[in-house]
Amino acid sequence: MKKIILSLIIVLSITSCNKSKEVSKIIDTDWLIGKWENKSPDGNLLETWTKVNDSVFIGESYFIKAKDTLHSEKMQLKQMGENLIYISTITGQNNNKPIIFKQNTSEEKVLVFENPKNEYPKKIVYKPFAKDHLLIEITGIEQEKPNSTRYSMKKTQ
Repeated sequence: MKKIILSLIIVLSITSCNKSKEVSKIIDTDWLIGKWENKSPDGNLLETWTKVNDSVFIGESYFIKAKDTLHSEKMQLKQMGENLIYISTITGQNNNKPIIFKQNTSEEKVLVFENPKNEYPKKIVYKPFAKDHLLIEITGIEQEKPNSTRYSMKKTQ
């Protein structure tokens, strides 16, 4: 009986350690949580990320010029097993269906997601470069030509 209990304790300990390693990838991205903004003469880019639980963050992004919303996007960052995935649903694109991007690097404090089958974007990068600043880079193919756009975001909350 003692051997059975000891075996169960060992198995449960190993299982919980593995689970904590899985969740730790998204926990290491807590720096993304908050409200981000980029003001430019072209308009304002706003992005907000909220932690739902230990394996899901949800985000919203809007590009507003004057009083018109020119771009609207819903995002999710999800821990799936040992992988992080980024799910994007852009209003008016892809029949309003989500597009899934998989994390392809484990560089500390840099999030790189790719979907080679998607034309634009193919790659999305989030990289903090100061305490309250973030660089977002989006690359892919637009109108049959390579295109890359960068946004420097400042944390407002």
